[in-house]
Order: sequence, then C-alpha cells, then structure tokens
Amino acid sequence: MQESKTQTTDDLSIVLVHLMKGIIERDSAPQVWQALSERQSGVRDYVAVIGLDLEVDEAEGYAFLRQRASQEGELELPRLVARRQLSYPVSLMLALLRKRLAEHDAASGDARLVLTTSEIVDLIRLFQPDTANEARLEDRVGRDIAKVVDLGFLKPLKGREGTYEVRRILRSFVDAQWLSAFSERLVEYAAYGHRDVEDDTSSNVSHEGSR
Repeated sequence: MQESKTQTTDDLSIVLVHLMKGIIERDSAPQVWQALSERQSGVRDYVAVIGLDLEVDEAEGYAFLRQRASQEGELELPRLVARRQLSYPVSLMLALLRKRLAEHDAASGDARLVLTTSEIVDLIRLFQPDTANEARLEDRVGRDIAKVVDLGFLKPLKGREGTYEVRRILRSFVDAQWLSAFSERLVEYAAYGHRDVEDDTSSNVSHEGSR
C-alpha cells in the first residue's frame, strides 16, 4: 500500500515537472503521457492552486499549462506562464504555418506537416515588397524560424538539416476563430509587409507559454 502511494506521488511529481518545463507530447514522451492520463485529476487540482489550467488535447496528443484569468474579486497571482510579445514577422509566420496546417489536414491523411526552410521562405515571400532583398529575406526568415522553434511550434528533424515538423500544438494558440478572420489579417499583413519593414517591430500578437 505504501509502495503504491509512493508510486502515485512520484508519477505526479514527474508529470508536474515536465509541464512546468513546457509541453508534454504523447509521441515523444509516452511514459509521461501515460502518467498524466492516470493522474490528470490530481494534476489539475495541484496547478489550480497556483493559478494555472491544464490544457489536454487527447486527439492530437499534447498537454500544456495556461495561466488562468483572474475572476472579478479574486486576488491576481503573479504570472508563472510567461507572455511574450511577438514581432510582426514571427506572428506572420505563425499565422501562415497555421493556415498551411489547416490546408494539410483537409487534403492529406498524413498527421505530420513537414516543411523545409525554402518552403517557409516561399510562404513569407508573398507578403514582402517586390523590391525585397532575397538574401536579407532568407536570413531574416532563418532567424524567425529559430524563434518559432524556441516557442515550440516548429520541431527540427534530426538528420534533415533545414527541415521542420509543424507541431500540432499551434492549433491551440492560433485557433479556428482566429483563423476564420485570416483573410482580413492577411490584407493587413500584406500592407504592413509592403512597407519594407525589415526589423522586429512588435505586433499586437502575444504568445503565452511555459517555456
């Protein structure tokens, strides 16, 4: 009995530590995912005490923590999950990757969307001025890809340099409602891009994550 209780505590601790560090994925961490499935109620109760919500997508196979919004009259807790202000180029890349993922899901039976650096550059190029310097564009897209990897939305594939899997957790941060207004956003992005903005001017898009 004592051994079973100790095992339960150990499993809970392992799951909590992984969640505090970032995203849990079923495919890459099956044992942790199994422990999460068995201890999900305990995890929710624990993180609720510190103002966090557990988000689990069983179909896609990932889980992460999100800061819970304070209700009226509640004491506002310090943020544990960082909110990052994203630059225009990074927010544009996320929007285009999300749109490409939706198109892929509608047209392909393959659960994984894999893109090369050159394919991502092609997505971005449509929103650049005709006079954009190609070398500068490729260099900037490379830097933005690195930022998106750091955010957890692109995963470099081992042994395939310059090739990335679009991680499906992107669906939770750029949701269907946001995507439904995508055409209007793209008009704004195109107008913004054609001003030949080459720096990292901040956009109005923010990302919340525990990484």
